[in-house]
Amino acid sequence: MIKVEGLSKVYGHGPARVVALSNVSLEIRTGEFVAVMGPSGSGKSTFLNILGCLERPSAGRYFLDGRDTTLLDEDELAHLRNRRFGFVFQTFNLLPRHSVLRNVELPLVYAGASPGERRERATVMLERVGLGHRLKHKPPTLSGGEQQRVAIARALVNDPAVILADEPTGNLDSRNSHEIMALFRELHNEGRTIVMVTHEPDIARYAGRILYFLDGAVVREEAVTA
Repeated sequence: MIKVEGLSKVYGHGPARVVALSNVSLEIRTGEFVAVMGPSGSGKSTFLNILGCLERPSAGRYFLDGRDTTLLDEDELAHLRNRRFGFVFQTFNLLPRHSVLRNVELPLVYAGASPGERRERATVMLERVGLGHRLKHKPPTLSGGEQQRVAIARALVNDPAVILADEPTGNLDSRNSHEIMALFRELHNEGRTIVMVTHEPDIARYAGRILYFLDGAVVREEAVTA
């Protein structure tokens, strides 16, 4: 499903030049759960952003289902982001003045779904993550674990094939972290492809494979055994 060849990303010029990724080549199979680890500044989040078509590489090629995304224009990339990916972030990125239901509906607004369809699908997703009783609440009234569940419901509402998660448990306590990861494992068992950045070794071991980044390159990988 995902294949990158010679992927590089450089920010700035001259003395301010920073190499975030350097000649990364790898494949992620359909239905695989991959964790990405490494110290701060190693290129993990940049790699995830390129996979999600949020950034373009400076060099190299990125294929999604055999399609070279580096050849797509901005409108095509926006369509791909909305239809193929679900994003989960450490900071939740919820709109505090909108209800939980409205937050989950937003990707469907961009997809052009009718109000009735948006409400139905968002409600189903919130029920799935155990928040069917919180539809009218606003994010600031929820716990951190509940807010992350809302973010996961929002990521799932367009039925994406790929979930990209950047430190999804970074702001959660241990109990909530493992509850969220149990949900990720459930999604993986349904056949979804998941790529997750994390600093936490115990969280990384929910994945089937761990990629270790250092100075913008993959320095090793590890298959996780049960």
